Amino acid sequence: MRRLKGRLGLPLQALLLAFMLFAMFGPLLNLLIWTVAESWFYPHALPSQWGLKYWYQVFSPYSDVSGSLLTSVFIAVLSVLVCLIISIPAGYALSRRAMPLRVMFMLLFLLPQAFPNLTVYMNIARLFYQWGLNGTVAGVVLVHSVHGLMYSIWICVAAFSAIDPLQARASRNLGAGPLLTFWYIVLPQASPGIMAAGIFVFLESLDEFTGTFFVGAPDITTLPLLLYNASMSGNYQVSSITALILLVPSLLFMLVIHKCMRPEMLSKMGK
Repeated sequence: MRRLKGRLGLPLQALLLAFMLFAMFGPLLNLLIWTVAESWFYPHALPSQWGLKYWYQVFSPYSDVSGSLLTSVFIAVLSVLVCLIISIPAGYALSRRAMPLRVMFMLLFLLPQAFPNLTVYMNIARLFYQWGLNGTVAGVVLVHSVHGLMYSIWICVAAFSAIDPLQARASRNLGAGPLLTFWYIVLPQASPGIMAAGIFVFLESLDEFTGTFFVGAPDITTLPLLLYNASMSGNYQVSSITALILLVPSLLFMLVIHKCMRPEMLSKMGK
C-alpha cells in the first residue's frame, strides 16, 4: 500500500506543480507574447505576425509613455518622502511598548484598507475638488501617501522594535543625547527596514490606478492610467509593453526587500 501511495503521489505532485507553474507564469507568458505580436486574431493560437513595431512606437519621442513614466516615478518618489517623513518618527515612537494607546494608533493606519477603495477615492475627489487639489501633483501625492502609510508605519515599527534597547541605553549612559543616540545608534540599525518601507511605498504608488484616476485625471497621466486607456481602446500590444515596464521595477525591488527584511525584524511585525 505504501508503494502504491508513493507511485500515485509522484504524478499527483507533478500535476499540482505543473498547475501552479501554469497559474503563475501563464499570464506572464501571454503578456510577453503580446509585446512582440504585430498581428494576432482569433482563431489563431499564436500571432500571425511578429515584430518590435510597438516597442518602437512606445519608446518613440512622440509617445506618451516616457512622459507618463517620468510622472509616475516623480509622484512615487514624492510619496516615499512624505511617508518616510511621517513614518520614521511615528515608527520609533510606536515601537516603544510604554506609549499610551499604541495599539489604537497602529490600527488607525489600517483604516484606509478597511473600506472599498472606490468609495473612499470618490469622496476624496469631491473634497479635493473643493480644496483645489484635483488635477494636481500634490493631490495625487497625498492620496498615494495616505495609502502607503499603512506599509511604511508598520514596517518602520517592526524595524525599530528589532533593535536591542540596551544599545541606546548604553549610548545615553556614555553621555550621548537622545538625538545623537537616535542618529548614530538607532537609525543605522533600522535603515534596512526603512529602505524596505520606502520600496513598498514606491511600488504601491507606481502601480496605483484608482486614486490617480479620481484625483489626477485628466491633467495627471501616470503609467497605469496610460495602460488603462490603451487596453480599453483595444491596443493590447501597447498595454502589454506598459505592464511589462511596470513589472520590472517590482521584480528588482523585491530582490532588494528580500535582502533587507531580516528574520528578527519580521518577527516584530505587529507587536
